[in-house]
Amino acid sequence: MEFIAPNPSPHKPKYNFTTLICRPFSRWQRCYGKRSIPASERPALSTLSVISVIDDDASVRAATNNLLRSHGYTVHTFASAEEFLRSAHVNGTSCVIADVQMPVLSGLDLLTLMHAQGYRVPFIFITAFPDESVRARALKAGAICFLGKPFAGPTLIQYLDTALEGHRGGAGT
Repeated sequence: MEFIAPNPSPHKPKYNFTTLICRPFSRWQRCYGKRSIPASERPALSTLSVISVIDDDASVRAATNNLLRSHGYTVHTFASAEEFLRSAHVNGTSCVIADVQMPVLSGLDLLTLMHAQGYRVPFIFITAFPDESVRARALKAGAICFLGKPFAGPTLIQYLDTALEGHRGGAGT
């Protein structure tokens, strides 16, 4: 695991996510006994799915974007929940992958707001500060999963596939 210099902010992780998430993991990481499937072998579902990644950490956005695109997903990244809500991609999103702790509007706040507005897209939460009470609230609010950073790429892909299989009925509704 490669670490970068200590960060003076207590709310920013101290990991190099590009190294942790973007490595060619299909040969060296395993998830629940299954190897990660290259994009060329994945079902067509991934090419029809639009994933919105919302995280205030640019390195996490870039690494997650690269991981998902390598699996054939269409990805849109956003630095904040507000940026996502102002975008033209809200209605076309098949799944949201969001950081829990973000300035102004948290990931949990975003999920609650979207549900109140009638959007039922699946949510996957990622956080550098896993807390059991926040995890419980996120899952109770309808999140598919709650992953601590750094997370294994194949684990995220597995949960994403599960979320999309359960949401085939239509993005954004």
